[in-house]
Amino acid sequence: MTGGVAARRSTEKVAVLGLGYVGLPVALAAADAGHDVLGYDIDSGHLADIRSGRTDLVDLDHARVAVHLESGSLTLSANPMDLAAAHVYLICVPTPLTAGSPDLSMVLAAVDTVADAVGPGDLVILESTTWPGTTVDVLAPRLAERSGLAPGADIHLVFSPERIDPGNGDYPLARIPKLVGGVTRRDGERAAAFYETFVDSVHIVSGPSEAEMAKILENTFRHVNLALVNELAMLCSAGSINLREAISAAATKPFGFMPFYPGPGVGGHCIPVDPIYLNWNAKRTGFSLRLIDAAEQVNRAMPTHVVNRVTMLLNDVAKPVHGSEVLLLGISYKPGVADVRESPAFPIAEKLVRLGARVRWHDPLVRDSQDLHGLPRIAELSAAEVGKHDLAVLHTPHPFYTGALLEAAPLLLDPHGVLAAAALPNVFDL
Repeated sequence: MTGGVAARRSTEKVAVLGLGYVGLPVALAAADAGHDVLGYDIDSGHLADIRSGRTDLVDLDHARVAVHLESGSLTLSANPMDLAAAHVYLICVPTPLTAGSPDLSMVLAAVDTVADAVGPGDLVILESTTWPGTTVDVLAPRLAERSGLAPGADIHLVFSPERIDPGNGDYPLARIPKLVGGVTRRDGERAAAFYETFVDSVHIVSGPSEAEMAKILENTFRHVNLALVNELAMLCSAGSINLREAISAAATKPFGFMPFYPGPGVGGHCIPVDPIYLNWNAKRTGFSLRLIDAAEQVNRAMPTHVVNRVTMLLNDVAKPVHGSEVLLLGISYKPGVADVRESPAFPIAEKLVRLGARVRWHDPLVRDSQDLHGLPRIAELSAAEVGKHDLAVLHTPHPFYTGALLEAAPLLLDPHGVLAAAALPNVFDL
């Protein structure tokens, strides 16, 4: 719903700060809708990659980027002075964990940059994930102090969480409902009118904190449910129960159940990080979210379980893991993307090396410059190459890995169960 505000199609001067997996698609969508967009990033090398059509965003339409760059509807800059012409500012910078705690340094730097450029009546939107209360308690006073303009009165301030799912062709940006929480209702309506020019549905909530909580709730829900099935996978690996069949059977119930399936761990930009933001903030108030703590422990243990399964499978054919040739197929955190942030492939590889395994890896999507603990990378993968290894782990089931490639492995560990229906004699589940 949109609170009765009519969709506005007038052209805005939009500045998008941070041109990663969130900012660049948003900038492109806004340009498609007819807005005059400035893409701002402090990394001039990244801007050069975008201009050349080289990014890690494999599902991004680089042809559309090129068209907008050529027409001038999208310009790129690392000069903060260029931001002054904008009237809508979208902050889409990363909010990683540093030493296990939330790191807002990039958000605060972006806020300061916006504060130096923003003018009366302008709209400032934070899309970067953070803990509930950040927009009101941290961003609003910082913007006011530095700009001299009061959020909610002189300028519009809104939190609208990114919900992009890279590689998901069923739900492109336009089809994912946008949540909007403004410091005032008028702020929310102003943002909703902007987003409605390129997003099918906008839902206004009562304030930024509710929008912040909604975003973290979405991913904490997945984090906890993945921990449940991951723990059950560890239990079932010691017996003869087919957990995936049990989950699919439970999913036939038309209410009260949602299927989640186990895997080698959780990775990416959201699920491993967002629940920790929530828990960190809760602990600051003296409240412990024990369920999130337990889920974190379970999901962090999955790479060790994968390595244990590798060891057991090799033992079954009288081969010690020490000295065995192990191939990791895919190291990105999910199929169809090049993103390796928080990927379980890294702790899996590290643990295998510690046990003396000779680990090599292949991934058709990640950049040539990507490193995995200094381990050798296979550039061109063939069935013959796969067959040289004692065991392969299908860590990331990219569409590239099919047929003869997988059948060539003497032993294949399939942590996602994507080959369960094929019933291949060389394939084993978690």
